Parts: sequence; C-alpha cells; structure tokens
Amino acid sequence: MEFRVFRFLCASATTSPAVINRLLIANRGEIAVRVIRACAEMGVRSVALYSKADRNALHVKKADEAFSVGDDPLAGYLDAHKIVNLAVERKCDAIHPGYGFLSENPLLAKLCRRLGVRFVGPPAEVIAQMGDKVAARRAMKDAGVPVVQGSDSPVRTAEDAVQSANQIGYPVMLKAVAGGGGRGIRACENDAETRRNFARVASEAEKSFGNPAVFVEKRVRNPRHIEVQILADDYGGVVHLFERDCSIQRRNQKLIEIAPSPQLSDSLREKICAAAARAARAANYRNAGTVEFLLDEDGDFRFLEMNTRLQVEHPVSEQITGVDIVQEQIRVASGRPLSVSQTDIGFRGYAMELRVNAEDPQNGFAPSFGRVTRYYAPGGPGVRTDGAIYTGYVIPPYYDSLCAKLIVWALTWPGVIERGRRALGDMRVAGVKTTAPYYRQILSHEDFRAGRFNTGFVEAHPELLRYPAERPRGDLALALAAAVAARGHLQTQEALEK
Repeated sequence: MEFRVFRFLCASATTSPAVINRLLIANRGEIAVRVIRACAEMGVRSVALYSKADRNALHVKKADEAFSVGDDPLAGYLDAHKIVNLAVERKCDAIHPGYGFLSENPLLAKLCRRLGVRFVGPPAEVIAQMGDKVAARRAMKDAGVPVVQGSDSPVRTAEDAVQSANQIGYPVMLKAVAGGGGRGIRACENDAETRRNFARVASEAEKSFGNPAVFVEKRVRNPRHIEVQILADDYGGVVHLFERDCSIQRRNQKLIEIAPSPQLSDSLREKICAAAARAARAANYRNAGTVEFLLDEDGDFRFLEMNTRLQVEHPVSEQITGVDIVQEQIRVASGRPLSVSQTDIGFRGYAMELRVNAEDPQNGFAPSFGRVTRYYAPGGPGVRTDGAIYTGYVIPPYYDSLCAKLIVWALTWPGVIERGRRALGDMRVAGVKTTAPYYRQILSHEDFRAGRFNTGFVEAHPELLRYPAERPRGDLALALAAAVAARGHLQTQEALEK
C-alpha cells in the first residue's frame, strides 16, 4: 500500500488529468478506423492523416477531419516532426500512433512531450528500453521473469555470432536488436548457417529499423506463442486482460489469434499473467502493451519481447473481457486512472481473430492488391469485423496486406470454431484474392479443433493449401442470368420457326 501511495504522489506531481477534445491518428487503414470509433463513443473529435494513395480510404471518410501528409505513400506517415507539428497546428490535444509506422519509435513520444501534445502510449524512455531486445531481456531477468536463453549483448561480427551460438547451443535465432513484426530474424542450425545469415539479418535490421545490431537467442522448436495484454496508468495501477494464443503463424507473422488459449491450464494461465504484470511494473510501464512468451512442450514459459503499443489482435481480449482497450488508452493518456481494477476483470467464452489479408495462399501468399469489386462483411451473433475496405475500394500496393479482421466469439471452443467457419463462409471479397478460404481449411483440421497446435502448424500442413477455387457469387448470378436469357432467346427462335 505504501508503494502504491508513493507512486500516486509522484505521478500526481508530474501528471494532471487533461481533457482530450481532439485526437490526431498517426496511422491508416483498419486501426485508424478502430481509433475513430473509440473517439466517437468518447465524444472526442478525430483527425485523420492520409497520403495521396489513401485519399479514398475508409479512415478518411469516417474521421471528423482529415489532412494530407503528401504524395509519397510512406514518407508522410513516417515523419514524426511533420505529424507533431500538424497536431499543434490543428490544435490536437493528443496523438494515437496505432500499430506499425511510428508506434514504437521513441522520437514521436519525445516530440509530443516537448510540444505539449499527449502521446497515447508509454513514455519515450520505456519504448526505447523495451524496443532494445537485449536491454529488455536484461530488465526482465532483473525482475525475475524467465527469459529465453541468449546473448547478453549484441554480437558485432559473424564470428562473434558463431561463438555465442556455440555457447548457447544450436539451434539458435539471429535477431535484430530493434526488430519486430517478424523482420530481422533467421533460424540457424549450425555454424555455416550462422555465418551465412548474419549479414542478411544485419542488413534487414538496418533497412527496417535503422539499427544493424544483432543478438543470438536460443531457438525453441515449435513452441506455443502466448502473449498477455496489459494496461497500466500513472498511479501504479497495472492490470492484465488474460492471454492470447498466437501460435498459428507463417514465417513469424501471426494469422489467427485466440483468447484465452485453449492449451493452458488455469494454474499455468495464472503464472503467465502474473509474470506479465510483473514485467510491466519492472518496466515502469504506462498505457497499453503486450508481453510475449514462448511456451515449450514441457509447459515452461520464457519472456520473448514486449510490444509497447496496441496490438493488431487486441479485439479478442476485448471480446472476452468487455474492456475497450482503445478507450482505456485514451483515458490513461489524459492523465486519468484506469477505469477497472484486476478484481473487476474476468473472461467469458472464447474469441478468435482471423487476419484477412489480400494475399493468394495458393500462390505462395503473393500480395493481391487491386479493386474490391464486391464486399460483404459477415454478421450475426458473436461476429465483429474491423476492416478498411468497401465495394469499389482499391487496395494500394504500398502497405501491409491486411484488409479486414474477422473476430468471432462463442461460449465454448467448439462453438467459436463453428462460428468462425460460418462467418468466413458469409464473408465475400471479390476482385482480389484473400486468405479467408485458407482459414476455413485450418478451422476444419482435427488438430486445430482439438487445440493441438504450435508455431509450426502451418509449415507442417501444406495440404491445407489444396482447396478448390471459390467462384464469386456475383459471377454465378451473372452466369445464371445469361443462361436464362439464352434459353429464353432459344425458345423465341423456335416459336418463330414454327
């Protein structure tokens, strides 16, 4: 109690509640639409940004105001100085970074603080510490959170990496110190692979994150990927919203996320969630974040990384707990305490998110950008769609392929699977290929249905890519109409000939 009071007094001395009337969203696509909806419910005016490629995007249409950041499809979204200056110019009280782009760049948080704009996220110092994977591992060790075995500092050369790998023991992962999103990472089984991959990882790290530093980490074969959603305020309040199972992934990119995990016992769940809350306190965390763990076949879990932002998969935690994470983010950014305590939070049922990407799974998951000629979002009980597409929208080739997130909820694990299959069947996206039919294959597989899956599931089941091409219902309707018209024409001709 004394510690909590001390934290409260310190926070009160530096942070005072402030009304957020106008919020600038430094992002695009479905996450921008998600934040806009939260603003609408809170009576906050939403201000959107857009590049020339995004001038007809859904987030531009839904925001209260929208401003161009230039013709370049990427530069404007990545220019922290321009974004903060625009927020000041337009009298915005706060900036929400969404995910991706600048969301984990401490510069944006620093500029916000310097110019008196509230940043909807953790302090710059926390972003910097937890964004440095080596520093984050060190902090977690000090806090007593179990960590995956790895190098205690970056390795400078390929030979240093080989030496570290031999000390740790193969297999290992070469990982970018500032990495994330599945980039800057390679698995290595021996010295030759370590030497060959070192330059690749360093180069990718430099291009993607502006930091070529690399470290070595023990590779856990086919683990389960478990993450815990946490929220923290300026007054010592830290809560978790239980865990998500993100094991269904391809090349370190998540495809399907589930809350809670159908693979955890109650006792293991309690241990993992307690470790995540401990990690948040050790990092002096504020706002929303996610603590990620790897769970091995023996049930031992180890800290992987902390994402200092809103996650793509946050809706499944919202569905099982009833907590609006984005609204809590805005509340904390305004200097107010969390609206819930840990004792207020329970979970009910299961939720599943399916990332519908504009990709062709049967063609190596190649991007499938272009015009959406027809789009029908699924509905019915327990179905939510967070998307950024509409009929006639042209998916630009410059951004991530995610075009919609299908979220389903049901009381039981079998129930959420069947609801997911039904909702995927209801969804119609014509004009581009998507991953939706592939997900129906996954949801029908006996191992998935039995809750027996890990991060190697997709690679272990290439047969799931062999499914019949779906013919758009619009094409079927046109074909039927043409057949009826042709039959009518033939009958008319026969009558005339008689």
